[in-house]
Amino acid sequence: MEIKKLSQHDLVAVMEIEADLFGTEAWLETSMKSEINGDFTHYFGVFQEGLVGYAGLSSVPNTFVSDIQTIAIAKSHQAQGLGRALAESLVAKARALGSEAVFLEVRADNEPAIALYEKLGFTQIDIRKKYYQPSGVDALVMRLEVHQPIVLGVESSCDETGIGIVKGNRLLANALHSSMDEHAKFGGVVPEVAARAHLEAMQPTIERALKEAQLSMTDIDAIAVANGPGLAGALMVGIGAAKALAIANDKPIYAVNHLVGHVGADVLESGSVTLPTIALLVSGGHTSLLLVRDLLDDVELLGETIDDAAGEAFDKVARVLGLPYPGGPEIDKLAETGDPKAIRFPRGLSLPKDMVKHRFDFSFSGLKTAVARHVEKAEDQQLPLSKPDVAASFREAAVDVLLTKAINACERYEVKRLLLGGGVVANARLRQQAKLRCEVAGIDLRIPRFSLCTDNGAMIASLGAQLVMAGREPSSLGFGAESTLEVTKVQSH
Repeated sequence: MEIKKLSQHDLVAVMEIEADLFGTEAWLETSMKSEINGDFTHYFGVFQEGLVGYAGLSSVPNTFVSDIQTIAIAKSHQAQGLGRALAESLVAKARALGSEAVFLEVRADNEPAIALYEKLGFTQIDIRKKYYQPSGVDALVMRLEVHQPIVLGVESSCDETGIGIVKGNRLLANALHSSMDEHAKFGGVVPEVAARAHLEAMQPTIERALKEAQLSMTDIDAIAVANGPGLAGALMVGIGAAKALAIANDKPIYAVNHLVGHVGADVLESGSVTLPTIALLVSGGHTSLLLVRDLLDDVELLGETIDDAAGEAFDKVARVLGLPYPGGPEIDKLAETGDPKAIRFPRGLSLPKDMVKHRFDFSFSGLKTAVARHVEKAEDQQLPLSKPDVAASFREAAVDVLLTKAINACERYEVKRLLLGGGVVANARLRQQAKLRCEVAGIDLRIPRFSLCTDNGAMIASLGAQLVMAGREPSSLGFGAESTLEVTKVQSH
């Protein structure tokens, strides 16, 4: 016996069983085809030298419920436990999708099916009189409550202390404390200052998250924490806090990858991550291009920055233009009144000679230097200098290279889906151009809300919850901070 996802090629066999079992109440072939190919439906078949049964589940993202559409076993293979196997597969799929309840309707005269559902934990909650036509048989409405794990996530990879709480795929709390004002005094992130700020903010931020979720630590099922990549000292503070919570409250702990967490944030925004996807992560410390075939098992690094990260370049250019830290928002504001075509700044690693070794890598050091030289030349020669034009032209060059490489990756790997994450995604031009260019290329663009794009505990909790729902073993308490953790390592043990 093999249970696997149905495709359109199985439609003829499905309809033969459908007609034999249900006669005049059978679904139309066009309806069944639509169900099998639906965006929010999941159909499975049981095969024994051919299709002998099928079942379908409907689950619309962000509703946190699933509906069993049908379960059907060919007459020749009934009473062999195949219906139960399909039902259990549907419930498992609903759980993996983050559903907190599963509903179904069953004929009131189908006693074997009712008994099966009751054994699986379904209870009757309603009755629909004469629901099945033309027979006029009543339908019993049944519900199964699904326990989804409640996970508390700890994020401290850089300058933001984030504590998030999720229940399966549902966001319950996302508390954040930023130490950016402290770093602004120094014109950039100071690791020692960041670590100290995490120490001071950790406990009150945990308390704020629990209060927002209206929970206590006894309600938490597991702890998740980012153990890399990031600033080693900052990571150690979060790891220490997470381990203390796990030990004190006897909870399992999951050490997860900060960068993959950004991809996991889309679960909280969209109800699920549609895979495969290309992910472009752009922040002050990272610029990475990922191919995500499976969130937990197959994340491939296509390219990354070989020098400055994009966010770092924004900060440095802002300093050249005499703008305060953090530079991203200031550049964005100034660029709105400038001409993005006024100056042709270089697009790093975009020449034909770069395509062999660095096709999907990024470099912003040369761009930053070009801006500095332009400003220095104007000042030395006392030439007119339009700072808005410089800001707009720099921003245009950075956005152009980011999106060109990301869209090229979508086309190269035939993945018509692009997910953006990281603090630089707040950039108005990046969001605007991403939407425009993805529409032209026929690519589905996913951008979580800003609070889920920046470093946050919710994305860590979300990734941890996915691991719990997938039945993964927790991490041991022996893991440590890995400041250069590879993106292919989703969980550390």
